[in-house]
Amino acid sequence: MQAVVCHGPRDYRLEEVPVPSPPQGGALVRVEAVGICASDLKCYHGAAKFWGDAIRPAWAETRVIPGHEFTGRVVALDDAAREKWGVEPGDRVVSEQIVPCWQCRYCTRGQYWMCAPHDLYGFKRRTPGAMASYMTFPPEARVYRVSGELSPAHAAFVEPLSCALHAVERAGIRFDDVVVVAGCGPIGLGMIAGAVAKFPARVVALDVSDAKLALAEKCGADLTVNVSNTDPEPIVRDLTGGYGADVYLEGTGHPSAVPQGLNLLRKLGTFVEYSVFKDDVTVDWSIISDDKELDVLGAHLGPECWPAAIRMVESGRLPMNEICTHQLPLADFQDGLELVADGTQSIKVSLIPE
Repeated sequence: MQAVVCHGPRDYRLEEVPVPSPPQGGALVRVEAVGICASDLKCYHGAAKFWGDAIRPAWAETRVIPGHEFTGRVVALDDAAREKWGVEPGDRVVSEQIVPCWQCRYCTRGQYWMCAPHDLYGFKRRTPGAMASYMTFPPEARVYRVSGELSPAHAAFVEPLSCALHAVERAGIRFDDVVVVAGCGPIGLGMIAGAVAKFPARVVALDVSDAKLALAEKCGADLTVNVSNTDPEPIVRDLTGGYGADVYLEGTGHPSAVPQGLNLLRKLGTFVEYSVFKDDVTVDWSIISDDKELDVLGAHLGPECWPAAIRMVESGRLPMNEICTHQLPLADFQDGLELVADGTQSIKVSLIPE
């Protein structure tokens, strides 16, 4: 089969590799679509680490097939997998991006998304990803059925949407909150949709692209602000009687969005960080402590949010055709990476294996 294989920073190659065999208790899946994530791009451009004679990206092993947001059809599985996951050959499925070990401190406490070994599809050789014609699901995986009526690219969007919904869950949004979402890319748009579903007083979307802000409105944002030409602070102050936003969800990955959020929040507000940052971010921590006593929370992956994300995509409430802007053949993976790196011509880019 064809597969994209990581050989190091900026060295991903399309190769012919053997079709894998389904593991005992697992499944063989024919990949229908795989999205390119900002973290995939971070791995591709990653600073090199030296391991003996090998050079590896800082976040991925070499000789691994990337791709952690995907959908596909079950080709083969045994009775144990069939009973565990409730799927049959021919079913369209997705799998959570992490394959938990189910034995570490986090897994045994129900916090599987922070699993200590942290085997994510597409980052370690133990869990090859979906930039290939076929992939396998290990027996430890978390697997869900998805409607076969969806476009494959739309079904693959369940992964980033689940991540966005987890960030929304972390925020603890209340009915009278004013929620600000920074960034209207795949994660930010999912945050907007998830925040709107919590029915707060207002959801305000921030971005530098008018086209993305228009898409944010279609996802339910009550108000949009182009921060390249308008200061959002007086607008948010006006909405909140001068106090500031109750919740700020950061989904841009740009360092300037972090102090922006700290300044927009009211005292005792909540800041949720999800983005993948290329560079370190420095802020005035006295704003978090002495000035405002903020709750600053991280969010990682999409634990327990996959069923909701599946329902949301299947419901048709999201403008999926406008979110999933590009579907390219697997052989054009380099063009896909460049589209994601550019950031101005696309929202969600997916690869479609033959």
